[in-house]
Amino acid sequence: MSADASTGEEIRIQVQTAWLPDHSAPDEARFAFAYTITIENAGECAAQLISRHWIITDANGVEQEVQGDGVIGEQPRLAPGESFRYTSGAVIRTPVGSMRGTYLMEKDDGSRFEAPIPAFTLARPGTLN
Repeated sequence: MSADASTGEEIRIQVQTAWLPDHSAPDEARFAFAYTITIENAGECAAQLISRHWIITDANGVEQEVQGDGVIGEQPRLAPGESFRYTSGAVIRTPVGSMRGTYLMEKDDGSRFEAPIPAFTLARPGTLN
């Protein structure tokens, strides 16, 4: 599964997901997924990723919110034309769910803006048609 979006500030975000069967336990309602995100600065000003805000929703509508500084312990600064890629993970209680969120970005002049992370699906293979 993949998704992408861009903002008026020209931060482009692409997402790819994968089910992790070795880290999942379906009989215990544990479904683990990896997601790889590529953040590209397609604008004209450098911007640094300050924080993240995720909303992770399972098929029962149960939401988990995750907020924190940076991503995977980093707060990357992206000059125009640069990109940053990282992989992280999420665990939900159903074989299908979704994630969406925002990154708080800061330009070199100190102004801040939110870059939306497009909603994307987490799904165990064979679950969706």
